[in-house]
Amino acid sequence: MRLATLNERNRIAREIHDSVGHLLSRSILQLGALKAVHRQEPELNAQLDTLKSTLSQAMDSIRESVHDLHDSSADLKESLELLIRDFTYCPVSLQYAMQPDIPRELRYSLISIARETLVNIARHSHATQAAITAIEHPGFYQFIIEDNGIGGKVPPIADINTPHTSSGGIGLSNIYTRVAAWNGYLQIQN
Repeated sequence: MRLATLNERNRIAREIHDSVGHLLSRSILQLGALKAVHRQEPELNAQLDTLKSTLSQAMDSIRESVHDLHDSSADLKESLELLIRDFTYCPVSLQYAMQPDIPRELRYSLISIARETLVNIARHSHATQAAITAIEHPGFYQFIIEDNGIGGKVPPIADINTPHTSSGGIGLSNIYTRVAAWNGYLQIQN
């Protein structure tokens, strides 16, 4: 039921974006053309400017509402399953035990971490299988991504937290930053 609701929210967000967004964009462009044709009429131009400002505010409001609607409908489990399905380097299993009300920013952090980690697995690990574990415990979240590959040169945490260097990639630095933003603990092992 929850998944159907989330999918319906996404569909509504797309519909609003496509139909109302296009109509407002077209109206704003038409106003620009009218202003160009009637640039010698200052009184009309002032009214057209007011109308353009109103339409632009409406466009911004629609855009913000659509993004909020779409963002609130992103499901972590579904997003991880999609990442896994699209990952063709090796099979990835998913163990998932989290409540559906995970904070939106945390959902996006975990999705980004998973995406970056899967890229690193494909580039560096020579793995034949991988696993993602996402478990909600009382008071903390556990997010583990592992593979059976050979590993690579793992920089110390201090190097991960610095800008891109030869000892650590920017992807690892981004993962560390996302974990640190949640006062989390990052452990990388070979």
